[in-house]
Amino acid sequence: MSLSTPTRRLMAAAAAGAVLTLATAACGGGDDGASAGAQDDRTTLEAPKAAPAASPFGAACSAVPADGEGSFTGMADDPVATAASNNPVLSTLVTAVTKAGLADTLNSAKDITVFAPTNDAFAAIPKATLDKVLADKEQLTEILTYHVVQGRNGPDRLASAGTLTTLQGGQVTVAEAGDTYEVNDAKVVCGNVPTGNATVYIIDTVLMPK
Repeated sequence: MSLSTPTRRLMAAAAAGAVLTLATAACGGGDDGASAGAQDDRTTLEAPKAAPAASPFGAACSAVPADGEGSFTGMADDPVATAASNNPVLSTLVTAVTKAGLADTLNSAKDITVFAPTNDAFAAIPKATLDKVLADKEQLTEILTYHVVQGRNGPDRLASAGTLTTLQGGQVTVAEAGDTYEVNDAKVVCGNVPTGNATVYIIDTVLMPK
């Protein structure tokens, strides 16, 4: 069975993380004696410390559970599809991801940004249209991968990038909008939510690729 281009991109992102891990492990091997001898001839550099991550922001963050697996703390420990499945405001999105067969692929991808529509965002789509999309795996995959961008993009990136290329292959327009951010015609209602492998921006509209 052939895989769609968006699915191959997601799988490639996951594979890249695995290759990087293997390469790092390989570079760590070798003769301990030789490494010790070489230490005198090189300068040891300390890796720069990462800046503290900004806290989640937005009016809808109050709807996220205060504790448990669906809380911000709980979501930070899980890969993104698992984290979303524990959050009650994202249950329709989780249903769509499951129907598209993308849960494992999203969970294994390394360092991505996900724009996650709320249940209300899906409810704004006419039921007949939504049911048709949910029944069409190829179209559903196109739509869902249009909500995923490679890399963990912070709010500063959303404010300055202008456009971001999605794993579907199309682009989304991002911009600062008052005290929040816009993605195409969607507003971020709870942003900068960390999960184990992704940064999540909960949005109020389902994004549709052109």
